[in-house]
Amino acid sequence: MSTFEHPEHPDIDEAMWSRINQVIDTNRSVSGAIITVLRECQDVVGYLPVPLLDYIGRGMNLPRSEVYGVASFYALFSMTPKGRHTIKLCLGTACYVKGIKEVMSRIENKYHVKDGGTTEDRRFSVQGVRCLGACGLAPVVVIGQDTHGDVTSDKIIDIVERYE
Repeated sequence: MSTFEHPEHPDIDEAMWSRINQVIDTNRSVSGAIITVLRECQDVVGYLPVPLLDYIGRGMNLPRSEVYGVASFYALFSMTPKGRHTIKLCLGTACYVKGIKEVMSRIENKYHVKDGGTTEDRRFSVQGVRCLGACGLAPVVVIGQDTHGDVTSDKIIDIVERYE
């Protein structure tokens, strides 16, 4: 088991630290395992706060700069808290022409969250994306794994409210 004392962090409880230690211990001697460790630790916590990155670096005997560099390079990793549900709004041409900006505006106003942000209660993260590949359903919103087509600013709040 890791012998490092873990830092206090409001989003990481003792059970999570125990799992994080297991991940580090399992991968410590595996060359190039930093991506695996970061992914598994992010699965435990939901994101990678800086104190956790420092802890992983110490546990893996890697410089802080290397751990931070990997975590900040790959889009898979997030160093900020994410919501339980990610709302992806297509900003492609077809969706834009059919009113996705009004849909996004309705979400921003109702939940007080901007594109790229997370609601204060961590219920939702909102992300504008270039294309979702469903132009025939425009405008399109994806919440988690669910695709919603022909979304309007009048319909979006009813759709979003289905997700606790």
